[in-house]
Amino acid sequence: MIISWNTTNQCNMFCKHCYRDAGAKATDELSTREAKNLLDEIKKAGFKIMIFSGGEPLMRPDIFELVDHASKLGLRPVFGTNGTLITRDVAKKLKELGVMGMGISLDSLDPQKHDEFRCYQGGFKEAVLGMENCLAEELPFQIHTTVMDWNKDEIEAITDFAVEKGAVAHHIFFLVPTGRAVDIETESLRAREYEEILTRIMNKQKQVPIELKPTCAPQFMRIAKEMGLNLRFQRGCLAGTSYCIISPKGDVQPCAYLDLPIGNVRDIPFSKLWEESTVFKTLRSLQYKGGCGVCKYKVACGGCRARAAFYNDGDYMAEEPWCLFQGRQGF
Repeated sequence: MIISWNTTNQCNMFCKHCYRDAGAKATDELSTREAKNLLDEIKKAGFKIMIFSGGEPLMRPDIFELVDHASKLGLRPVFGTNGTLITRDVAKKLKELGVMGMGISLDSLDPQKHDEFRCYQGGFKEAVLGMENCLAEELPFQIHTTVMDWNKDEIEAITDFAVEKGAVAHHIFFLVPTGRAVDIETESLRAREYEEILTRIMNKQKQVPIELKPTCAPQFMRIAKEMGLNLRFQRGCLAGTSYCIISPKGDVQPCAYLDLPIGNVRDIPFSKLWEESTVFKTLRSLQYKGGCGVCKYKVACGGCRARAAFYNDGDYMAEEPWCLFQGRQGF
């Protein structure tokens, strides 16, 4: 099981697709004491992998203390970061504290395109330097890329770049319109493009020694199976089943892109929310509507619940809109 905590809303970038609308630090973010209690509850709930994300998590002053606490609990700390703040010393410290990996965002091999998307001059150069600093300190890292209509033809080249730089994986994120990403919804891909790009990614997986994983495109599980690929992943969409996310203020929701607050950890212990939430129980029922409900891949795929909600007036159990298969072969 894997969980992500947006440690802070503060960020040194203003990315066009940010689901959290990060930038300035939010008022009333969880204190150090509250954060440690949250980590205790996360461990109690049975989670294994603890993602520290943001905003930019390395801008939170007590981040090293919190990582240390997570490690001592037996959680496996990893980061989702833009990479610009990973100095050699930071990489060394994180390695010493037990961090298992750094997910560093890189959206184009053209520095200008990457920087423009991230609204941060020099972002590409600094992200690559962050990767090099991780490698120097033997801190595993992977590259995260958000695929859009303007960079879709670069994906395999970015994978090759990841291999060249020593990354252990390349995870490709498919845009879900939420937060600031609502403003660039027209730049996101549609069903046929999803199918084509996911097929390309799975073909590329046969050629490279590192892990490739599409995110928020759970149809890759079907495509991988049809291509005879034996991946380590058990399911496409994990929202509410073996994954959830927590905001800087402690609001719990099924995933980063499904803006549906379940409750707040200041009011109800996280382990209780995870076990008793009606929304989580509904998601775990797999009682989907439309094509997703009758699809023979519904257990392995699940459809993107966040995308289903966005395009179906908030109905997170509706049919995933950007899927060519849509259960046509049934059970």
